Amino acid sequence: MNPWLQKAQTFLVEPTLARRSVLTVLLAFVLVWAVLLGYIYVEAKQTIANNSGFQKFGHALTLALTDVNDRAQAASVVAATAVWVNIRRRETGVLPGHILFELLDRDGQRIYASAALALQTLDHRQTQLAEQVLHGETYRVYQGETPQWKLRIAEPKRSDADILAYNGRFILPYLLLALPFVVLPVSLSVRHGLRPLKELTARISLRSASDLDPVNFEARHRELKPLVHALDAMLIQLRQKVERERAFVHDAAHEIRTPMAVIAAQAHALSRATNSEDRERVQVHLEQAIARASHLTQQLLELASLDDAQRAAPKQVDVSQLVRQIIAQAAPQAMARGIDLALDAPDRLTALLDVPAFQSIVENLLNNALRYVQNGAQVAVTLRGSDNGDVSSLMLSVEDDGPGIPAADRQLVFERFYRAADTETPGSGLGLAIVKQAAIRMGGSVAVSSGLKHRGAGFHVSLPLARQPPHASSQETM
Repeated sequence: MNPWLQKAQTFLVEPTLARRSVLTVLLAFVLVWAVLLGYIYVEAKQTIANNSGFQKFGHALTLALTDVNDRAQAASVVAATAVWVNIRRRETGVLPGHILFELLDRDGQRIYASAALALQTLDHRQTQLAEQVLHGETYRVYQGETPQWKLRIAEPKRSDADILAYNGRFILPYLLLALPFVVLPVSLSVRHGLRPLKELTARISLRSASDLDPVNFEARHRELKPLVHALDAMLIQLRQKVERERAFVHDAAHEIRTPMAVIAAQAHALSRATNSEDRERVQVHLEQAIARASHLTQQLLELASLDDAQRAAPKQVDVSQLVRQIIAQAAPQAMARGIDLALDAPDRLTALLDVPAFQSIVENLLNNALRYVQNGAQVAVTLRGSDNGDVSSLMLSVEDDGPGIPAADRQLVFERFYRAADTETPGSGLGLAIVKQAAIRMGGSVAVSSGLKHRGAGFHVSLPLARQPPHASSQETM
């Protein structure tokens, strides 16, 4: 296709604000034309109902015949009036048809009649104005009398279509004359108003793909300021996200390098082991390194999914039963170390929930507590649903009486890959970061405090939920 033809086709088909404004003005003109036409139509109908114009004309001609006594003179007056009126009627083109005249003397003998009344006469009515059908067309008939004469005048009755057609043609030229003087200023105003937007577009198009700094465009117009502010805010968020992803990839590569190096070293040692005792010892270390790498990889994938994925569709689930199932899976590990693992929850607590995100919160908080407490410690899980007006929230707490978290580190434990300097317990530093991200995705929050009996650590998660009916609570111990 010819490039010029393609551009012309695009220009005509592609919507533009300028064309939209012009079309709006055209639509406004059509609306004005319709309103004026309706107004004039109503006035015309009122005028016809009052019969002021036609009746005044008939009355004036009747008065003119009052002082005429001669039959020939009276007929001449009516004939001259008929000729003059119908000539003016044809010249103006306003009204359809011809006006018919009939003049009779006091005895009812016809003195003058229009040619169209040669074989027909106008009806005599008691009223001054009446209607009569002549040659298939409806006429309004005026009747006036003097001492010597009876005058009857018939005018074709205008239909609603005639009134609308004439007045529509009458108004249209004036609107067409005014149209260019309105459309042109509007078009120029729109183009001038869009100039700052074009400048903003040009500035953005000149930026490189890696430039995520704010546009810093000085918007003087009130309508453009929200767009510039929203664009700058989006670029800031995008830059922060890119920086977080770069840091995440860097930290993930750094963290996964260690277990991979251990696996490689243990595999090399296993290949060089000369007896079964060495092979068993090396194999244990190798399996531990593989398990650590697998756990780290799983947590990285889980964190990445929480960062980027949209919120899962909430499902109605018994939250109490879900927490019981997760605790049951961790019970063997707790029992092996003599840890007292308890759950305080309602018998049944039904809620609409992002199940995978909530399951991540419970599992990571529980694993974190079991990993860091000493043998024979206590871990208490509390689940509650609380109503506040029309909004219900779910509160989950996991508390222990272990070594706890120093106050200075409590806000840092939710950072990715963060681990206290004095900790000796193996871990990836991602569990609590997963908890925080899952809570944020569910629209909630997580806080840390002291644990049981003002010892250890306590994590408290608050999640907004759909309102649920209250349930009785029970105490369970495992």
